[in-house]
Amino acid sequence: MNAAPLSEPVFHIGTAAVTLAQAIMGAAALAAALLLVLAFALWRAAKARTDAANEAAQRAQEAENRMAAIAQAQAEMQGRMGALADVFGSRQAELTQSISQRLDAMTGRLGQSMSEQSRSTHESLARLQERLAVIDTAQTNIQSLAGQVVQLQAILSNKQTCGAFGQSRMEAIVADGLPQGAYEFQATLSNGSRPDCIVKMPNGAPALAIDAKFPLEAWNAIRAAEGEGAQKYAAQAFRRDIEVHIRDIADKYLIQGETQDTAFMFVPSESVFAEIHENFEAIVQRAHRARVVIVSPSLLMLSIQVVQAILKDARMREQAHLIQGEVIRLMEDVGRLDERVRKLQTHFGQASKDIDDILVSSSKVTKRGQKIEALEFGEHGEETIEAPDAQPDKRAAQSKTGQLRLRVVEDDD
Repeated sequence: MNAAPLSEPVFHIGTAAVTLAQAIMGAAALAAALLLVLAFALWRAAKARTDAANEAAQRAQEAENRMAAIAQAQAEMQGRMGALADVFGSRQAELTQSISQRLDAMTGRLGQSMSEQSRSTHESLARLQERLAVIDTAQTNIQSLAGQVVQLQAILSNKQTCGAFGQSRMEAIVADGLPQGAYEFQATLSNGSRPDCIVKMPNGAPALAIDAKFPLEAWNAIRAAEGEGAQKYAAQAFRRDIEVHIRDIADKYLIQGETQDTAFMFVPSESVFAEIHENFEAIVQRAHRARVVIVSPSLLMLSIQVVQAILKDARMREQAHLIQGEVIRLMEDVGRLDERVRKLQTHFGQASKDIDDILVSSSKVTKRGQKIEALEFGEHGEETIEAPDAQPDKRAAQSKTGQLRLRVVEDDD
């Protein structure tokens, strides 16, 4: 009764019929398979837990080892840190001492340097004050000079004062170079003209006329002109004024037999003189043809020195006859001195001859004495060799000595 149901089909899978027994067997197989799978899963889980536990234990061991290593390293680090602290402490003490010493030395050097710098600063300030005083003095001089320049400009701007300025410079140069009486200012010539100065030449030679009325106002007009046209017009006016002035000098101051054939036109400025010779050559040539020499202060000074030398030479020539007379009298005194020296030389010659004769006589006397000293005497003291000539030589020597004394007395008389 039970077998039939087991063989009966329970369900169909596609075209195949599945019986109950097959289903039970399949379910049992499936259950067994599930049990196997569950056991395998449990084994795998237990193995995984075991592996995990082992791994955790291993990791814990490694962690403990690492912690031990870290502790050991920390201990070593603490030891090293202690050693480093000791080293750092000693080094810090040495460094502190060295820094203190260096700071002391630096403080000493800084103090010395500051004292030296302070002393140098005081000296520099003292020198600066001196230089400032010099600068103040120079500034005062410059201000004074500026005032003088303004005054000079005012003088040069006025025609009358300009002429007075040139006249004063010329008079100063002439008065410094020549003696009193060798020149004359504002002298009147035979034609009634009055040059600014005449220099008296020696030996009756004609005097040298000097004019100092240079037209500086025309030159100032050239300096003040602006523009090419104005400068050209001012230059033409300056050339015209100079030519008129040269002609006036030649007509008034060149007098035959009274003044020199040449007159001086004094220019009171070296720059104006150089400008004339550089840019106004025609004026220089015209002055040369008119026998008027344009002179600057330096050239006038040189000319005055030449005139001074000429005057000195003339004075020496005037005193030449006196020098000649003194030389003649000196030669007469020298002649008398020569005559007396010759007489004295004659006396000395005679005295020398007498002395020579005396020396000859004294040598003879000496020889006679030597012969007498060499004489041999007999037993009764009789002389074996006689010297009959000894007494006459002695008388001759006495006679010559008396003559020499007589001549010396005569010479003294």
